[in-house]
Amino acid sequence: MSVRAVVRRGAFVLDVVLEVRPGEVLAVLGPNGSGKSTLLAVLAGLLVPDLGRVEVRGRVLTSAGEPAPAAPVLVPPADRAVGLLGQDPLLFPHLTAARNIAFGPLAAGTPRRGAEAQAAGWLDAVGLASHADRRPAQLSGGQQQRVALARALAARPDVLLLDEPMASLDVRTAPEMRDLLRAQLAAHRTTTVLVTHDVLDAVVLADRVAVLEDGHLVDVGPTARVLAAPRNPFVADLAGVNLVVGTADGGAVRAPDGRRFVGVEGTDSPPLPDGAPVAAVFRPAAVVVQTAEPHGASPRNVWRASVIGLEAAPTGVRLRTTGDPEVLVDLTPAAVAELGLVPGADVWLSVKASEVGLHRR
Repeated sequence: MSVRAVVRRGAFVLDVVLEVRPGEVLAVLGPNGSGKSTLLAVLAGLLVPDLGRVEVRGRVLTSAGEPAPAAPVLVPPADRAVGLLGQDPLLFPHLTAARNIAFGPLAAGTPRRGAEAQAAGWLDAVGLASHADRRPAQLSGGQQQRVALARALAARPDVLLLDEPMASLDVRTAPEMRDLLRAQLAAHRTTTVLVTHDVLDAVVLADRVAVLEDGHLVDVGPTARVLAAPRNPFVADLAGVNLVVGTADGGAVRAPDGRRFVGVEGTDSPPLPDGAPVAAVFRPAAVVVQTAEPHGASPRNVWRASVIGLEAAPTGVRLRTTGDPEVLVDLTPAAVAELGLVPGADVWLSVKASEVGLHRR
C-alpha cells in the first residue's frame, strides 16, 4: 500500500508519504492531535484529502488534487477491501456472533452455506466456537472484540486498519486479544496499519513503526530500532521500558550481544520454540545495580556492564548502560551518590525473572 496524503484543517496540516509492504504490520505512534485518526480516515475512505493518493495492489482507492486531466477518485468505504477495527466492536446487535462474521462473505456474494461455514471456521480460530448463537449483549467485551476481529478478517480485506483495538479491554483480556491478533495476522499475512498508545502492541504486533508528530512523520523504521533509540519525546515516554528483541533460547530471550534474559510468558501460551522471534520487556526500576559481582543472589538475570550516561528521570536518575541493546536503570539520586556512579563506571546489573515479560513477535 502506498499513501500520499495532505489534509488541511485550520492551522493543522497532515502531510504524509508512507509505504506499507504486503503482509507487513505497521504501527503508527504519536501524541493526541498528531494526525493518526486523520490518516486512518483517509485510508478507510472516510475523508478525502486536499491532495493525495492511496493505492493498494495497483488499485487506486483515493486520488485528489492531482493536476488535470486526472479526475478525482474516491472508492466508497464498502468497496475498498479495507477492514477497520477500533476500540468499539460495533457488532450488529440483532445478529448472532456467527451471522455477524458471515455478513462480509455474504455481502461479497458467497452463498449462504459457504458463508456460514466460513463463520464457523473463524469462530473456532478466535476461540468462540461455542458462542456462535449468542448475540453481542450476551458476550463479554473481550468476546465481542474477538468476534469483531473475525468479522473483519472474514471479509478478506487487502488492508486491515486497527485503531487502538485493545484500549477498552481489561488487563487480563488485552494480552489475550494481543496474542490472538499476532497469531491471526501472521497466519493470514494481512497488510495492517495499527494505531496505538501501548508500547506492547508495537512490540508484539508490528514489523515497523511510524511516528507522527504535528502531522508529519518524524521517524519510520524497524520496531526495535525506533523504540530503542527514540527520536522524539513522545516515543521516549512511551518506550519507558527496557526492550530486548531477540530469539527464543530454552524459554528465554537471547539478545543480539549474546546476553540471555529469563522471564515469564503468558500462562496459557505454549512453550517458546528455540529460534522464534521474541521480545523481553522489563521496567528500568526493576533493575538492581551493584558495583561488585553478586554472589548467592536470587535473580536469574545477572550481567556486567558500564555506565554510558546519567539523565534526569521522573523518579530520580536514569542510567544508560552498555549492551546491544542498551539497558536503562532508574535509581534515586541518593543511590547514585552512594554507589559513586559516573559515566564509564563498571557495574553489575540484575533483574528478577518475575519482572521480565516475554512476548512472541
